[in-house]
Amino acid sequence: MSENLNKLTGFGVSIWLDDISRDRLKSGNLAALMRDKRVTGVTSNPTIFAGALSKGDAYRTQLHDLAIRKVSVDEAVRAITTFDIRWAADVLRPVYDATGGVDGRVSIEVDPRLARQTAETVAEARALWWLVDRPNLFIKIPATVEGLPAITEALAEGISVNVTLIFSLERYRAVMDAWLTGLEQAQAKGIPLAGIESVASFFVSRVDTEVDARLDKIGTPEALELKGKAAVANARLAYAAFEEVTNTPRWQALRAAGARPQRPLWASTGTKNPEYPDTLYVDELVTAGTVNTMPEKTLNAAADHGKISGDTIRPFYEQAWNAMAALKEAGIDYDDVVRVLEDEGVEKFAASWQELLNTVQAELGKA
Repeated sequence: MSENLNKLTGFGVSIWLDDISRDRLKSGNLAALMRDKRVTGVTSNPTIFAGALSKGDAYRTQLHDLAIRKVSVDEAVRAITTFDIRWAADVLRPVYDATGGVDGRVSIEVDPRLARQTAETVAEARALWWLVDRPNLFIKIPATVEGLPAITEALAEGISVNVTLIFSLERYRAVMDAWLTGLEQAQAKGIPLAGIESVASFFVSRVDTEVDARLDKIGTPEALELKGKAAVANARLAYAAFEEVTNTPRWQALRAAGARPQRPLWASTGTKNPEYPDTLYVDELVTAGTVNTMPEKTLNAAADHGKISGDTIRPFYEQAWNAMAALKEAGIDYDDVVRVLEDEGVEKFAASWQELLNTVQAELGKA
């Protein structure tokens, strides 16, 4: 067991794996990561599934059966992805039981082509919740404007939600409001709040990628000095917003009724710029009550040479505000950055979903 990962979990950070594949499940790799790398959850997205389908032959038998049954490509994708999610949920079930439902979670995303459609997103969330039928499931719903009421409605029905594609502090506050409203509506319906879990996936590395490109265009020494500072500062201020909201009477009333916090989850934590430490978004985002979902490469790096030294969020709020102020002074339009990132995120996941559909269509044809 890695001393670094022991330290990380000791400071209250849950380690989740940002990957899933049938090969990983069949080989027992996920169980091994739970045992050896402190992994207590799994996240998936359309890009991950598209990659899994393109490698090896783990899906061959199921694809053959689906082809014989002449199902549509959309239903085939749903059958394939939910099979893996159910399997992962069963592997993680002991963690779920041991942590009282806090960890041991696996996430599946609604069809990203529905990201701008509220009613359709809710319908898909219900369908996936019913189809997977595991208590340790999270339904991933994007934090688009149209996704916010879908988040509320799903939570109000007792569906546990992983809110994804959060980039801006303003949108994150809207996500927390949607979460609280959903819990209040569930309470009014008599649904036990203790059984409704949620995490808010705040994306990290993509912020640096976008801001750094803009700083390079500005090109001044002052601007270049700010490269690699935006993502961590943004995430730290997100946690400050989380603390603010969970100190309100509104949350305290729900907590007294059995509700549990919507934990901040750091997503997109693989470092994109090779000039930065490969554990940057692990080492600099440590505090209790958070989740860090990592690609396996980042997980292994953190285990090997991560620098886990204690809380690296709460003592650095002032530093984060100063970094954001300096970025604004340098000419970075924060509102435009997060708008671009959300639009690109929706488009990229939709493109990955289409790639997944195309791959499955081709495999069904072969079968």
